[in-house]
Amino acid sequence: IASRRETGRWLNNRVENSHQPLRRREKIMNRFRSMRSLQKFAAVQSSVLNHFNLERHFYRSEDFKENRSTALAEWRQLAA
Repeated sequence: IASRRETGRWLNNRVENSHQPLRRREKIMNRFRSMRSLQKFAAVQSSVLNHFNLERHFYRSEDFKENRSTALAEWRQLAA
């Protein structure tokens, strides 16, 4: 007995939604003309993200604000 395949308007949403982060990255990568310029941008961007990504969910709001202001002060000192 052959099983019937379910078809419908929203049955594929779970699969498509799981690919959204990948699609977002692909869209951003298409803006760069060459892989070299993409790598330059990614290197700078990752160092900035690592500096400011303080994982907010681990800290109380007062501690997070203090850590963020410290990171911003360090960044301003590096940029000057």
